[in-house]
Amino acid sequence: MSLTLSSKISPFPFSVIAIAAYTGKAAVVFDETAPGITLELDGKTYHDEHDIVLVLGRAANLLENSSRTPAYFTLAKTVKTATLLPEIGTALGLLDNYLAYHTFLVNHEISSSDWAIWGAIRGNVKIIGILKNNIYQHLGRWITHLESLNSTQTILSDLVNARAQKARSNKTAAGFALGLQDAKEGEVVTRFPPEPSGYLHIGHTKAAILNQYFAKMYKGKLIIRFDDTNPTKERSEFEETILEDLKLLDIQGDIVTHTSDYFETIYNYAIQLIKDGKAYADDTEQQQMREERGKGIPSKHRDDSVKENLKHFAEMTTGSEEGSRWCLRAKISVDDNNKALRDPVVYRCNSLPHHRTGYDIFNLLTPVSDGRDSDKWKVYPTYDFACPVVDSIEGVTHALRTNEYRDRNPQYYWMIEALGIRKVNIWDFSRLNFIYTLLSKRKLHWFVNEGLVSGWDDPRFPTVRGIRRRGMTVEALTQFMLSQGPSQAVVSLEWDSIWTLNKKIIDPVAPRFWAVLKENSVLVTLTNGPTAPEVRVLPKHKKNPEVGEKMTVYSNKIIIEQEDATSFEDQEEITLMDWGNAIVRQRQVDSSGKVLSIVMDLHLEGDFRKTKKKITWLAEPTADQPLPSITLTDFDYLITKKKLEEEDNVADFVTPVTEFKEFAFSDTNVLNLQKGDIIQFERKGYYVYDNEKDGVREFFKIPDGRAAGVASKAAPNPSNAAAPAPGASASAKYGENVPTSMYKMASIYGNDNIPRVETTMYKVESIYSSI
Repeated sequence: MSLTLSSKISPFPFSVIAIAAYTGKAAVVFDETAPGITLELDGKTYHDEHDIVLVLGRAANLLENSSRTPAYFTLAKTVKTATLLPEIGTALGLLDNYLAYHTFLVNHEISSSDWAIWGAIRGNVKIIGILKNNIYQHLGRWITHLESLNSTQTILSDLVNARAQKARSNKTAAGFALGLQDAKEGEVVTRFPPEPSGYLHIGHTKAAILNQYFAKMYKGKLIIRFDDTNPTKERSEFEETILEDLKLLDIQGDIVTHTSDYFETIYNYAIQLIKDGKAYADDTEQQQMREERGKGIPSKHRDDSVKENLKHFAEMTTGSEEGSRWCLRAKISVDDNNKALRDPVVYRCNSLPHHRTGYDIFNLLTPVSDGRDSDKWKVYPTYDFACPVVDSIEGVTHALRTNEYRDRNPQYYWMIEALGIRKVNIWDFSRLNFIYTLLSKRKLHWFVNEGLVSGWDDPRFPTVRGIRRRGMTVEALTQFMLSQGPSQAVVSLEWDSIWTLNKKIIDPVAPRFWAVLKENSVLVTLTNGPTAPEVRVLPKHKKNPEVGEKMTVYSNKIIIEQEDATSFEDQEEITLMDWGNAIVRQRQVDSSGKVLSIVMDLHLEGDFRKTKKKITWLAEPTADQPLPSITLTDFDYLITKKKLEEEDNVADFVTPVTEFKEFAFSDTNVLNLQKGDIIQFERKGYYVYDNEKDGVREFFKIPDGRAAGVASKAAPNPSNAAAPAPGASASAKYGENVPTSMYKMASIYGNDNIPRVETTMYKVESIYSSI
């Protein structure tokens, strides 16, 4: 049972999606190609908005036995298209008068009539504007209740996301029109083959996203294949974490497979290569083999007989001490200019049990005990041999991989031709690198083991779960990866571009809230403020009413931040955001210049356009009306060098302080947030809600792409910074030359004192004055 419609229908039929969500009788599907509304229910199809409301109401027993029902549905049609003020006023007046004595339009429960009228009102922009004046209080109460329901909130949020997604997908598709070679609709098969030896990181996302993008583009299939050919590094638990990482990217394969599923087949193909004289066993030591390959010198075993090679390969499969000395090499070339073709290794020994073939696959913690040989495999194919074989077997049409493999593409094609198996097309794309970012699993492990981060999902980590926890959206990742297009250039990218894109996505839908730093917050008394606290309903997003509404408390005592209070002058007129203007009448300041309290007069008739300072505030917390305690956490890069080389010791480049916390009060609307929700604390930035601990909610700051947002956060104030991480090789006193990963510029005044200049801007005491 489904309700299908476009998110761009105008006027939009709010009633049908609301009653579908409320009753749960039909799943709402936003399809931008749909010409109208379609409800498939019990084998019947409906297209009229009011017919659908009636049908869904009947299915959920919402229909009332009332003579007023037809009249309400007729009124809904009138209200939805009404444009004349007398006509609108009459309809709203009738509804308001009736709701003054009734909770709902019919009986004592929500009915189809309620959803029909609410949907009509919601779809009329002129009526929405009139209702903001709070003239019709009883009607407003009824509307607020219907819109506060979880089902209504959820479906309206889905609508906002569908509208945003349509605009983004159209833009992305236009910027990435390059197709795949010899691709046919309905026949394309791609694969994403991660090794189950760690967590996915930002470097993997491009491959994963491109594979899914092309599979969907051609209405084909995506295979998630675990490349499990190295028991030394692989663990079964990493398979689960990788699938979780892919879910965080909204990537869903059509099938999940393992290279180990084909060990027997790959082994037989290795035997075939030997029998065809295209592979040989070699016991040359690793260092010597490397030197011989570099100089184009053939191995002493290159021309051994097929019989000898089969004997040595058979010995390898036993895992004996003798067999472990040998490996199997493809007989391609000795001195080809492309060194990837100089007789590469295709099989090697490993006596460790495989996490799937060496253990019971139904209980990966228990060795096989049903008569099967738990140590069956002592030899394993290399990636370069297994990959083309399994790609061919599984029907992959296009193998997408980074161009770091380009020199090995001829090797890939040689394997397919030598074995006489189905051809696969290779499609190259550039590798993704970011500055000040570690992608080496070994170096990332070091940070985890040293306790410098909280785990693999630490928001300072470039892992998929780390950047998603930091507030990166799937839409931003997808758009960014696709925007790289077919470029083959390998460059180290700045983080600012992807965070800027992320901001464009979250800004239109992120609810706006307020926070006031606890440290040195200032109590303001409004002499002519409300005698008792008042609560008003305001939009969560001034430019997007569909984000929802929030409750704001107004009182004659409010708190503001010290930085704002310090900037005020006596008798200065300022603006209290979402309230109006106020005039500073009196300030109490201590000997250090810290403001202790302020007295102001509200001047609501003042013009906010003429004030220079617009500040956020919160009603003073009391025992009866406490404010939520929160922490605002910001982060710095983990390393101070743009690109760590393989030989670099990571401990020499650790940023001393990378986590910065500020403690604050926030408005009570944050109590309704769920983990992962993205918001904006006005005048502070975008944040993602992470968790609650000991009654304190923690928010992580989301970079917005601006220079200040991605700059080093090394702070001179020890109260705002976590202690330097253990194991860090560098240390610095607060206020001294703290190592920074960002740009360094010489002082424009050299070693001279900074000149004193009279300014009309905020005056703030030097942050180093007390150190």
